[in-house]
Amino acid sequence: MSITTQTPQADHLPDAHEEAVDPKALPASARRAPLGFGVLALVSLIVFAFNGPQQSVTFRISGDGDLFQVPHIVLPGLLTGWFITVVLIALTVFAYLRVRSGRLTPTWTVVLFGFLFAVGFLVWVVGSARTPSVSLTGLLAGGVALAVPLVFGSLGGLMCERSGVVNIAIEGQLLFGAFSAAIAGSMSGSAWVGLLAAMIGAALVSLVLAVFSITYRVNQVIVGVVLNVLVSGLTGFLFATLLESDSSRFNSPPRLPSYSIPFLSDLPLIGRILFDQSIVGYFMWLAIPIVWFAVYRTRWGLRTRAIGEHPKAADTLGINVNRMRFLNVLLGGLIAGIGGSFYTLVSVTSFTRDMTSGAGYIALAALIFGRWNPIGAFLAALLFGFTSNLQSVLSFLGTEMPSQFLAMLPYLITILAVAGLVGASRGPAASGQPYVKE
Repeated sequence: MSITTQTPQADHLPDAHEEAVDPKALPASARRAPLGFGVLALVSLIVFAFNGPQQSVTFRISGDGDLFQVPHIVLPGLLTGWFITVVLIALTVFAYLRVRSGRLTPTWTVVLFGFLFAVGFLVWVVGSARTPSVSLTGLLAGGVALAVPLVFGSLGGLMCERSGVVNIAIEGQLLFGAFSAAIAGSMSGSAWVGLLAAMIGAALVSLVLAVFSITYRVNQVIVGVVLNVLVSGLTGFLFATLLESDSSRFNSPPRLPSYSIPFLSDLPLIGRILFDQSIVGYFMWLAIPIVWFAVYRTRWGLRTRAIGEHPKAADTLGINVNRMRFLNVLLGGLIAGIGGSFYTLVSVTSFTRDMTSGAGYIALAALIFGRWNPIGAFLAALLFGFTSNLQSVLSFLGTEMPSQFLAMLPYLITILAVAGLVGASRGPAASGQPYVKE
């Protein structure tokens, strides 16, 4: 039985192309946009303009051995900082006038503002290094590689939260998936067996989450936190007693294959990102559109969103809410397990204690930052991966910025995302609420 939904006219809000309304009728996040723009424009004025680097910054797009050669981009540090600051101030004034007249800030304004601020930050921080030159292709490719487990973790969390189950246990799913992949891959000698074991291991964590949160209606946040601590302790104990004592047998898994597509992998900038990946990287590019299509264009997706928003209404139409939630939580675990395999079958070929280092919490933040949308979560995960890679690259270039500040960049963005400072995010209405059939 299908479910149809309609948006009430009273809840309809104007977009950027509609007629003006009372500014108080705009969403709170839209009214805060000029304030956020203003704060960042002020930061740009103080940091990028008044304290901009005197030397020019070189962004290399192609390497010496690449088939296609693209000229380097050379930007004068101080002049670029002033130019970006002037444009950011203009965009801030534009956003303020739009909100004051009762109109939403256009999406292109937000995208352009974010892009220019990112360019200004890169020019400023690279220009302050001893070697003011960086490979843009390597910076992006490394960011995408670091984002792979975050993407799978956020997609796994999306399966749960769209169904109405809060998944704090993404960290445990990634960690146990990495642990299972290391042991199974080492004992079998097959990376593919390790990949399958990672999916099953993460699904076992999801099974415990589903049993306690859905069947026994225990607080979902508490269950998730306890699972993370349990998996950390269990894998740490087994690592010390089993894997370290006989690493050749239990902690030496083979690496999953990587494939470079001829000609396409030599394309400037996008070649290494899209066409020179490990098998898990290619799975990521497939998983994003598949999950998006399944959630928004299939009957299963409609029912999943229904039980996450209005479970009682879905139940009256014949949907078994708890059974569907149970299955979706297990499916989320299988997806997160692929991300866990990245650590021991792609990144390195061994397991170490707590090797995910909080990636599950960053994946949860990416899910919130992306507004519980597969594409949004993917873009947010890319942002976190890019900032993590930027830390390593800038340390190598010898920037004067303290390494502690660079190390906290991904987590600072995570805090801002979870705190809602990047814009109000509303999850599924029934998320975290056990359903009891009357």
